[in-house]
Amino acid sequence: MQAQPYKINFRTGASIVIANMVGTGVFTSLGFQVLGIQSGFALLMLWAVGGLIALCGAVSYGELAAAMPRSGGEYHYLSQIYHPALGFLSGWVSATVGFAAPTALAALALGQYAQSVWPALATPLLAGTSFTGATALSVSVVLVLALVHGRSARAGSRLQVVITALKVLVLVGFIGAGLVVGEGQPLRFAPDAAGWQALLSPAFAVSLVYVSYAYSGWNAAAYLTGEIEQPQRNLSRILLTGTTIVLLLYVGLNYVFLRSTPLAGLKGQVEVGFIAANSLFGPALGRLTGAVIAVLLVSTISAMIFAGPRIVQTMGEDLPALRWLAGRSTAGIPVRALLLQVAITLVFILKPDFKAVLVYAGFVLNLFTFLTVLGVFVLRWRQPNLPRPYRAWGYPLTPLLFLALSAWTLIFIIKDKPTESLYGLATVLSGLLVYFIAQKSIPTPKPE
Repeated sequence: MQAQPYKINFRTGASIVIANMVGTGVFTSLGFQVLGIQSGFALLMLWAVGGLIALCGAVSYGELAAAMPRSGGEYHYLSQIYHPALGFLSGWVSATVGFAAPTALAALALGQYAQSVWPALATPLLAGTSFTGATALSVSVVLVLALVHGRSARAGSRLQVVITALKVLVLVGFIGAGLVVGEGQPLRFAPDAAGWQALLSPAFAVSLVYVSYAYSGWNAAAYLTGEIEQPQRNLSRILLTGTTIVLLLYVGLNYVFLRSTPLAGLKGQVEVGFIAANSLFGPALGRLTGAVIAVLLVSTISAMIFAGPRIVQTMGEDLPALRWLAGRSTAGIPVRALLLQVAITLVFILKPDFKAVLVYAGFVLNLFTFLTVLGVFVLRWRQPNLPRPYRAWGYPLTPLLFLALSAWTLIFIIKDKPTESLYGLATVLSGLLVYFIAQKSIPTPKPE
């Protein structure tokens, strides 16, 4: 008798959301934000606004996932709401950018944090190359986690719950210690004229790219809908609970970072957590904290390796040209899709440009989440009688707020970061080319 497939419960689902979100962005992006913004109030508002955007997106995705309960995330929703071509493009982007690039960024951040603690990791392992010990560590972590998740969904789920719980406990402890130990910097966190002016500046809009990237992952559980226990009931709870916890952690962490460290010491730096820990606790404990943050990033990498392949696997089920990616192992793992994501991740790791990849990934991800949330309105108009076990809280204001803030961010990215934007659009166009080559093999999607 064949065993029942393992189902992801509420606790594991919330762990996946939290682990996907809390990682690279919050530990690295503040150094880029302070290049254009020097107001403590505006910097904290970045994280509050980013959290508000994520919450509005989460309630919108909750409605779509409850109405169309199948794994695949944006790929499934956009195929059903608009056209299979748009769904294919979102799946293409998710496979090439949405998970592989963030996984690589988390692995690179882990390597940079480890290098800050152990400078010997900066030494090239191969003469005349940039392949350092830190790079080797990044690659090794990705491969080991891929092996774990490729063997058993149950083992991967348990690992995810444990390391995510440890991550949250460590971050809460760091925030508490920072509030007690840290000496306040001459930075105003109360609203003032300069702070409000900064909120309306192009620098604020561009910095929202980094913050939106830090919050990306709030929709991670939507990619696993078909594997979640009672998805109509649990998915919206998973998305909202995970996002709310992360919002509180992010505001608290960045308050401690800014309160403890002079802005000049943060500007342009990637390892902001390590720098803040040095300011708070001194070099010895700072090095220990940097090592702990490096270990915490394992949770982020693990969650992305867990969730990402499900999109590619769902595409393979629908598209004959990609059928070979739909295969599952005897344990129910989409191993071929997993191997593809790992291969793309390794390419990003071996050819790193941290800031450019971050903006590039943030732009493309924002574009497709914008179209997905817009789909809440389109689906209500086209299929008003479709059963909706969960309806977006605060509709229509919550999805409209998400769309307005996302559109504002996208416009400023295109103006301020045209190169990264063009790379993002080129990725989308390359997917369109692949779609037209394979379109004869793409069936008409079945109605819900």
